[in-house]
Amino acid sequence: MNEIKYLELHGDRVAYQDVGSGDEVVLLIHGMAGSSETWRGVIPQLSKKYRVVAPDLLGHGQSAKPRSDYSLGAFAVGLRDFLDELGIVRATVIGQSLGGGVAMQFAYQHPDYCQRLVLISSGGLGPDVGWTLRLLSAPGAEFLLPVIAPQQVVTVGNKLRSWFSARGFQSPRGAETWSAYSSLADARARQALLRTLRSVVDYRGQSVSALNRLHLTSDLPTMVIWGDQDRIIPIEHGRAVADARPGCRLEVLPGVGHFPHVERPAKVVDLIADFIDTTRPSTQAVVTPTAEQPHGSISSVSDGRRDRLDL
Repeated sequence: MNEIKYLELHGDRVAYQDVGSGDEVVLLIHGMAGSSETWRGVIPQLSKKYRVVAPDLLGHGQSAKPRSDYSLGAFAVGLRDFLDELGIVRATVIGQSLGGGVAMQFAYQHPDYCQRLVLISSGGLGPDVGWTLRLLSAPGAEFLLPVIAPQQVVTVGNKLRSWFSARGFQSPRGAETWSAYSSLADARARQALLRTLRSVVDYRGQSVSALNRLHLTSDLPTMVIWGDQDRIIPIEHGRAVADARPGCRLEVLPGVGHFPHVERPAKVVDLIADFIDTTRPSTQAVVTPTAEQPHGSISSVSDGRRDRLDL
């Protein structure tokens, strides 16, 4: 595991990995109830060629879990300020699941930071989503979660997981699911999860979609990676992106579920490297606000950045 680093951003601790060097920067954004650890299978290889930065989003992993705004727009603003702290001007932005929705929001709000966009089993592209997330978004879930994921069960489960791993029994997809489940044993993590989840999901499914705004980033090289066995967000969402965005590259991985970067890390690394090598980065210029564009309106910008507007 790579070293976890920390910085303070607006009074909150942000945990992150920062590995490798090079002219190209790759920003990795994890999914719901995840952390930068989800990228453990791809960071070592990507960092041989690029500088790879992978934060724990606020409310996740080892980052702070305040009573705060966990909307896509808030995450996007936080990532912008995070990159500023690290002195990173532009990056290829890669997001998985919730991280894909955050990545699209980031590209919309702050296009001058984005060279390319890679969506892996991304949220924010249609209403379909697994029933587990729909149920967890319902009122009263905060009282159910401590019963579903008590610390005692998580402790025993971690011991069993270690026992099976030591004997060569491993399931990358199962390990990722368990990691998300075990994080719910922490009360602050549960509250952050529910705030995040309810900002994008309700009982009818996902409540946000970027499909009608993809044309706003039409000059941004985009690749979509999806597993054809994804039971959480269907592959049809990935195909919808390819249909809506001429020139979008769609890569379907057979036999893979919701976590391609965990289930087929070498393949995902190859796809990302080839995508970066064969595309020219977006040349989106930094826009300066004018007197006719008052700060705070949807069309306004601030220091070259679009104001928040959730997808």
